[in-house]
Amino acid sequence: MPDPLQTPLQLATLITDFLTQHPHALLTEEGKVLFDFRQTKYTLTTDNRCTLHLWSDDRNLVRRILTATPRAKTLRLTTQKFGQSKPTLLELLADQDRRTPSTREATRTRYLRTLERTLDRHHQDDHWHAKNFSTAMDLEKSFGPAYARGLLTRATQSWAVIAVNQEESPATIDGILTFGLLWLTHCRERQTILGLYLILPPGHATLTLTRLPWLLGTFRLATFDQRAETLTDIPLDGPGNLATRLLHAPNPITAASRFAASQATLMALIPPAFHSLVEPHLRSTTELAFLLHGLEFARIRLTASATSFNRLEQITFGAGPAETALTPETEPALRTLLDQLFHRRTPTAARRDPLYRLQPERWLESQLRRDLTLLDPHLLPTPIYTQVPAFQADSASFDRGMIDLLALTDTGRLALFELKADEDPQLALQGLDYWIRVRYHHTQPTDPQTGLGAFQSHGFFPTHRLSPEDPILYLVAPALRLHPATEIILRHFSPRIPWLLLALDERWRQQIKVVFRKRPTDTPSPHSFQAPTR
Repeated sequence: MPDPLQTPLQLATLITDFLTQHPHALLTEEGKVLFDFRQTKYTLTTDNRCTLHLWSDDRNLVRRILTATPRAKTLRLTTQKFGQSKPTLLELLADQDRRTPSTREATRTRYLRTLERTLDRHHQDDHWHAKNFSTAMDLEKSFGPAYARGLLTRATQSWAVIAVNQEESPATIDGILTFGLLWLTHCRERQTILGLYLILPPGHATLTLTRLPWLLGTFRLATFDQRAETLTDIPLDGPGNLATRLLHAPNPITAASRFAASQATLMALIPPAFHSLVEPHLRSTTELAFLLHGLEFARIRLTASATSFNRLEQITFGAGPAETALTPETEPALRTLLDQLFHRRTPTAARRDPLYRLQPERWLESQLRRDLTLLDPHLLPTPIYTQVPAFQADSASFDRGMIDLLALTDTGRLALFELKADEDPQLALQGLDYWIRVRYHHTQPTDPQTGLGAFQSHGFFPTHRLSPEDPILYLVAPALRLHPATEIILRHFSPRIPWLLLALDERWRQQIKVVFRKRPTDTPSPHSFQAPTR
């Protein structure tokens, strides 16, 4: 029987909120995976009862939802098949790592033993030995079990070693340098360490290799083929392998005319009192998105016509698997979505509400777009490019393609922003990734025919004169959400990188206020480090 305390709308809201927060969720029944939401569409209806309809290329399912019970990274659904009285249990699982805990632990333990054995054999002629290797969790030091950590020693000399196996997620593999620098700092508190030795799976060294020339210290880099039990050293003094392409910025004036009619149709469905909160965002020449505090809720796309060479404009709402085309039949669903969105995603909403907590970095980004001078009076308020799809890299491990914000100072100097609303140890190095690529394109030779640099020839800052100076990297986060790793990583940044760390008041949803700033001169590099020579 349905829970009398849960209305159909409440049930639908719980399911929608869960899938919005976890777009790669799994739906299971008795431990068997029925749907992977990366390849699944769904609809929810609430006419007298809550009905969930899911479909993919190989399966279709319709169930009446009786109850929904949230648990840690799980939403348990009591459901009923049509024509049957006996309830069945479905579970939505949020964990992206599809391995069981025992499988993960066994994989890491096996990797650790193989790594120690291979390190001893690879370095036996030089009399180096693997020592004190572990994958033990140490929350105080931010060390997790995904990374194998230890020392490579010879007499009184030691290297701090960190390694990651190929079964870990791409984000974990890419994050090895951050945790390697934390491990290096930890080891140096106890003994003299020559430098940091990083070991990655084959084919995953490009991102780390790109970062190392901009860090202070002594490094070694190798890839480890676990099956063959072989280590391959990667030279750090080569030309590098930065493969990146700058995409063209869409023209907002042309787009405003192109999407005007459809935009008017959508805005007519939104109560006038909320119009000032809606943020149109041009994603490309063929797509205009609409956001509320950074959360995308609708979009207009140009699609190919089946009967002519003309393009048709299509309005859709919702996101991910729940994206729905706007038609007279679906208009009530859009009105319901808008009613929930504009009343629940507000700065004064309940903090436990999923719509309040959803995509906080995009909310922070939308706040900063309104007035960048609150961060730094030397920043120009316009133009600001947001979520810039500026880079595509050939490296399989580098797939982040969006700069949070790209702007200019009053002297024409490029300024890029990496934002974090929650604790994230990768803040500094992810910001460095974008800075390297922005600098690369900015320093490319000017087009001899137009006299424009790479950014302006691709439609960015068309009416401004850009300074030849290197870009400034702004790292922004709420003060109580700055991960302790951030300042440790910044100590390793080369003096050639102009960066500014800005910590915000926790009430940033109401008002942006900087509570403290740090610059390179405020964070001296460790005296034992030497500048890179490559």
